[in-house]
Amino acid sequence: MKQLLPAWAEPWLDDITLALQVALILICAVLLHALLRRILRRVGVRYGLPPELAFMVQRLGSVVLYGGALLLVLDRFGVSATVLWTAFTGFAAVAAVAFFAAWSVLSNIFCSLLIFTTRPFRLHDHIEVLEGGDKPGLKGQVVDINLIYTTLEEHSPYGGSTVLQIPNSLFFQKAVRRWRGSEVQLYNRNPNE
Repeated sequence: MKQLLPAWAEPWLDDITLALQVALILICAVLLHALLRRILRRVGVRYGLPPELAFMVQRLGSVVLYGGALLLVLDRFGVSATVLWTAFTGFAAVAAVAFFAAWSVLSNIFCSLLIFTTRPFRLHDHIEVLEGGDKPGLKGQVVDINLIYTTLEEHSPYGGSTVLQIPNSLFFQKAVRRWRGSEVQLYNRNPNE
């Protein structure tokens, strides 16, 4: 084949071959994607597939086709698929461990955003987190709401007060009772009276 090429192209033969292989891989991926879309359209019309299902299958097919094409192109450049797979699974394992380790913190942050947007209670409201049944729950006046905790100030009937820090996710796992304005006198009554 070297005799068929002009003399100036001989040093570039490896690069030209690589570029043609990459172009062929990309053209095949685009053609296969178009074929997949056409087949899905025909199957959808013939068998009455829901559009959502056809869309999901098309997206999944696109990811598989273009992901495979990317792996083939990287293989042409000398990158081993085994090395890529090892790196990907290692990264995924570390990300999964980090996600589960930080799950409670992330849950509390998300719940704080829900508290700020849905406003089940506000600053200075008197609330009680009900444990269920006839058991008394945690109650007090809301004195602070931050990303992780909501701080309640609990007044003792014998004088003095304590501060409770309740994780924000607890407000979405339990029922919350809220007192407003004149109802606070009922809240402050001693249940033994």
